[in-house]
Amino acid sequence: MSETTILIIEDDEDILTILKDQFVLDGFSVYGVTTAEAGIKAVEKKRPDLVILDLNLPDIDGFKVCKQLRERSDVPIIILTARDAISDKLRGFESGADDYVVKPFEYLELLARVKACLRRSQKSFSSKEVLDFGILKILRPKREVYLKGNLIKLTQKEYELLELLATHPDEILRREFIKKQLWPDKKLYRWSRAVDVHIQRLRQKIELNPEKPSLIITHPGIGYRFHPPDE
Repeated sequence: MSETTILIIEDDEDILTILKDQFVLDGFSVYGVTTAEAGIKAVEKKRPDLVILDLNLPDIDGFKVCKQLRERSDVPIIILTARDAISDKLRGFESGADDYVVKPFEYLELLARVKACLRRSQKSFSSKEVLDFGILKILRPKREVYLKGNLIKLTQKEYELLELLATHPDEILRREFIKKQLWPDKKLYRWSRAVDVHIQRLRQKIELNPEKPSLIITHPGIGYRFHPPDE
């Protein structure tokens, strides 16, 4: 499984450094910025799995930042701040935050809250009726796929394969797992190339450049990973 990415928007560089080091030790990929403007840009470019947001930023009020992020993304947001008034906590949740942690804090508690938010986010993502990745959209109730607004005709297995990959973005899915999900009633031998053949056919239909795939990434000897488009 690929690393989960956390974006930390925190103007206190000491806290930022400590958090980055701790999360990296726990297996996360971490980006840190010290201004709201840099944080908003990072969400758009890096597409983190979770954001930790300080309220007292030098350029834009943290509550406004939270609202802006929520308008642009469903990314889980944890507010991390010294402001412990009930009114601030309520305002934080009303602004779109998923959790609110008050400084000073214990890292292990913050880690537990991060993991809880990520679990809830994954369940929510898997249940979405529309998977919107910008140039690529998957309408699950209709089993329709659109690339740059154009309907792409997929076979039943090609659609099921794409949906499986897309509901686990940036997660490496092993071939054996894919086989069990797509052919639950059939025994496919380990040397069967059924998965690889369907991957190749799917790439021909959804990749902008099938010779240099950017959506479905091969991990030799392991499996495949769906990488959401950067556009």
